[in-house]
Amino acid sequence: MKRHILIIYAGGTIGMQASAQGYVPVAGFEKKVREQLGSDQADQLPTFDLLELDHLIDSSNLQPHHWCELAGIIGAHWQQYDGFVLLHGTDTMAYTASMLSYLFQRLNKPVIVTGSQIPLAELRNDALDNLLTSLMFAGRYDIPEVCLCFNGYLLRGNRSRKLKSSALDAFASPNCELLGQAGIHLKLFSERLLPAGEPTLSFPVFDPNAVVVLPVYPGISARVADAILNDNAVKGCVLQTYGAGNPPDANSELMMVLEAAIKRGVSIVNVTQCLQGGVSQGAYATGATLNRIGVIPGSDLTLEAAFTKLHYLIATQPQEQVGALMIKPLCGEMS
Repeated sequence: MKRHILIIYAGGTIGMQASAQGYVPVAGFEKKVREQLGSDQADQLPTFDLLELDHLIDSSNLQPHHWCELAGIIGAHWQQYDGFVLLHGTDTMAYTASMLSYLFQRLNKPVIVTGSQIPLAELRNDALDNLLTSLMFAGRYDIPEVCLCFNGYLLRGNRSRKLKSSALDAFASPNCELLGQAGIHLKLFSERLLPAGEPTLSFPVFDPNAVVVLPVYPGISARVADAILNDNAVKGCVLQTYGAGNPPDANSELMMVLEAAIKRGVSIVNVTQCLQGGVSQGAYATGATLNRIGVIPGSDLTLEAAFTKLHYLIATQPQEQVGALMIKPLCGEMS
């Protein structure tokens, strides 16, 4: 029996059309999809419905409340479908895939996020292939995860990153093996998947001001850091440091600003600026300073996974538990 999949069109390049102002989101995407899929092709796919958001999102305008909106749509249709394909803009796709993995833990069916670099409306595009590959993975396999599918690669959603701004192989998961790959045949690496379970559907309310990102750079001043952190709305910070987790610890004023924020209850998580690898806080004397003042080591979390995990934990857990849960893998987001 064919599986029944819900495609959710949230916006993004995949459904855009050219305008005088550049590519813009437009309604009516379902008609375009079904026109592209002739009856012969449709017979090889799972059955699907397509739900289009009333207000399409240009992903560069994504806000934290959109994550709950998208999760709510999936949750409302959870029992009626065997899997879900979310069509999303590429700019913040890794953020959404990461957050959905926290909101839908211990899954028993696939949630696959995809999109494209070239709109479906263009003669030459990657949109149709990404959509078809996502549909086939969702319709043929038991994949109990939130995944990101792009250019034939099936990635763990909370390990994915957009590494290329305009190439068709835009996404990768530098610290995690592929979950699947589409070549001549589809191949799923089932031994790499998380175990299935009974899903917990969580829809917290996010404060968009609760989490900030602070990258270190040569010459960063304590004044800049204090301007970012000394705000009562800020509850968490992703600190992007050099290499294996090293800050400019010779800047004692900067270290004092970080320590003062932690004492006020701000959870600061250390992740590397490098594309591959993670932090080993304390491997060098500079990193040991962060241990001393109470910065949370982020292991090999991506920026997107760390940012969304902080948002998720701050919205759902007591502040005193955030640190312990940040260093604990919840759904495959860290080694």
